[in-house]
Amino acid sequence: MSAAGSPAADDGGPPRGAVRPTGLLDVLNVASVVLGADGRVVLWSPQAEELFGWTAQEALGKFAARIMVHEQHVDLVVKLFADVMETGQSWAGAFPVRHKNGSTRLVEFRNMRLLDARGDVYALGLAADASMLHRVERDVALSTRLVAQSPMGLAVLDTDLRYVSVNAALERINGVPAEDHVGRTVREVLPDMDAEALESALRQVLETGLPLLDQPAVGRTPADPDEEHAWSVSLYRLEDTAGTVIGVAASVADITDQYRASVEAEAARRRLALIADASTRIGTTLELERTAHELADVAVPELADVAAVDLLEAVVKGRVSTFGPAEGAMIRALAVQAEADPEALDAADPPGRIARYGPDRLVTECVRTGRPVMIAHVRPEDLPRIARSPEAAELLARAGVHSYLAVPLIARGEVLGALDLKRTHNALPFGRDDLLLARELAARAAVQIDNARWYQSARNAALTLQRSLLPSHPPVTGGLEVASRYQPAGATSEVGGDWFDVIPLDGGKTALVVGDVMGSGIDAAAAMGRLRTATNTLASLDLDPAVLMEHLDRITAGLDEAIATCVYAVHDPRLGRCVIANAGHLPPARVRAGCPPELLEVPSGAPLGVGGVAFSTTTVDIAPGDQLVFYTDGLVETRRHSLDERLDTLLTLLDGPDRPLEELCDLLLRTLHHPDNHDDVALLIARARAVP
Repeated sequence: MSAAGSPAADDGGPPRGAVRPTGLLDVLNVASVVLGADGRVVLWSPQAEELFGWTAQEALGKFAARIMVHEQHVDLVVKLFADVMETGQSWAGAFPVRHKNGSTRLVEFRNMRLLDARGDVYALGLAADASMLHRVERDVALSTRLVAQSPMGLAVLDTDLRYVSVNAALERINGVPAEDHVGRTVREVLPDMDAEALESALRQVLETGLPLLDQPAVGRTPADPDEEHAWSVSLYRLEDTAGTVIGVAASVADITDQYRASVEAEAARRRLALIADASTRIGTTLELERTAHELADVAVPELADVAAVDLLEAVVKGRVSTFGPAEGAMIRALAVQAEADPEALDAADPPGRIARYGPDRLVTECVRTGRPVMIAHVRPEDLPRIARSPEAAELLARAGVHSYLAVPLIARGEVLGALDLKRTHNALPFGRDDLLLARELAARAAVQIDNARWYQSARNAALTLQRSLLPSHPPVTGGLEVASRYQPAGATSEVGGDWFDVIPLDGGKTALVVGDVMGSGIDAAAAMGRLRTATNTLASLDLDPAVLMEHLDRITAGLDEAIATCVYAVHDPRLGRCVIANAGHLPPARVRAGCPPELLEVPSGAPLGVGGVAFSTTTVDIAPGDQLVFYTDGLVETRRHSLDERLDTLLTLLDGPDRPLEELCDLLLRTLHHPDNHDDVALLIARARAVP
């Protein structure tokens, strides 16, 4: 190979002009000595001075045998000299030579006869230190064996980054014979590799002299064109003994198994991270639509570019869905998410819409069989089976959907629906690992979706029951103008047992009731209904409020350990007063003209159902225009404020300008019912009217 900057021949021809030396002869330090026919020294090189210790002035004209050979070897040397001179046969071998300093060293010789133009005969001796030659020979043999037998691929490239030599291992790795490497670049030998990156690294090593170790390279070679392999490549700059850059050495180790293992480990890590993320992000509430949106948000973009969560309509309504092979599926879209794919988003059913998918559709097959459906490489003829309609199929084609996966949502052995996944921007098709991940996500989310579905169904039933049990009352009854509100707990909370009642009594009197059954759900609503019925029955007996509370206490104790708080008040417009009994409830507020609003000092008593605790009756004056405000704890309690603070806020709101009662109800609910308070609210406001 030629060194950079030296004039070299084209196409392997002879050099044109001087070529810089390699420096190898300097390493060998070969000495040359010429003897005349009489055995005297006629030429003595500087290397001979270094090897034998005699200067040229000291050696020239001397008999070589006398200054270089021990006495016991003189006869042998003379004979060898005569053989070379007389027969012209060269002689090579190692011989002990005496150094000027008296030491002996083994020197290897190459001796031959020379003739000059006049026919005179001379003897030329080329000599080098034998130990140094043995060391070089050993190093060369070791290098040759290492290169030839190394399991690692080894190559030398010249300064033009063309192969000079490769070993057998690299032939096998690349699948290209050694002779087809020589003279060609990496790009020419391995067109399916990232040649630009490799050649950039080679140039960097040539320019800086700093080795690059264990650089990863991934690609395909003629040895295995159908499978991607990985290699660890190390590069070293080569210089001769004179420091001239002569090329780059490359070592190549196949690390495909480790690479694939690391890729699988990274994929497993991502799967675990996504599953862990899903565990915290899916099912944060018991709201069905929100849970579905959480699943879609987790799936995009980590798993798919487009995700839809669909439930069978029968399942949403609480029925078991069964349909045969020839039947389509009625599916309600709950959530859809897309990563910058407006056309794919338009192709999906919008959340809330109910659509019929034919029996040949892939999502229908998925929910009918309860098994995943995957098309790794979507063809144009597959799109009509993926989309609901021809128009949607056209949108999917324009969006570039190239891979499809649907996995069933199964909880407690029932197929609820499907998680529908598509890839557009992600160039990789869905594979086995994606299928495993999608099934894991679907399995976890299905349980949360099922919980939300049953909770929502139970909540709707409890809310329906509770609303059916709450009274409707005229705005004016007896001597009172009355307004009320009931606000159920938020969508993610269970229905409670709050209630109110307005009961007309004989003599123009009116009973006002507000209560709260502890607990939630349909049991609390049912207990509330029984207590309300009992209160109405007892109120008709015109009992003292404390006595009525004692009866309610015994009734509550028999309601499967139910506990309730309650305020019962009877307004008598003729006497201008109100008698009140309290069973562990928050005190009502009174608003009087010209006075600040106040909480009535009514003994709280024990909640209904505790038993064995006496109740008392308190009488308060109620003049025309005075207002009584009854409420449950859901109106004023929060997690962030003390109850006293919230009751003060209630009184402040009541201290405002005189308002219609309906408007006042709305103001109190809007201002006091805090979003973080997931509890029912019952509110009842009564204003005394003048009685003729």
